[in-house]
Amino acid sequence: MPRMKFAINGEYIELHNLLKVTGVVDSGGAGKALVAEGDVKVDGKTELRKTAKLRPGQVVRVGDVEIRVMPPEGGEPARVGKV
Repeated sequence: MPRMKFAINGEYIELHNLLKVTGVVDSGGAGKALVAEGDVKVDGKTELRKTAKLRPGQVVRVGDVEIRVMPPEGGEPARVGKV
C-alpha cells in the first residue's frame, strides 16, 4: 500500500483538495466525483462530504493509497476549537 504524509499549511484542508494536491486525482472535480462515489475513507469510515475539513492526525484511504494529514512543518500543530 502506497503511504504518504501531507503537511497542511493552515488549520485544515478540504478533502477534494487533498486528493488533488497529493496527485491521487488530476483535478478537484475528479476528487469530488471520487468522494461522491463512496470510494474515499477518512479514519476508516466512508466519507461522502466532498469538502470535509481534514485536520492533522486524520488518515485518508483511497483504494490502496493512504494519506496521513500532518501538522504544518516547522510550526505548531493546527489547533481545533477555541484557544
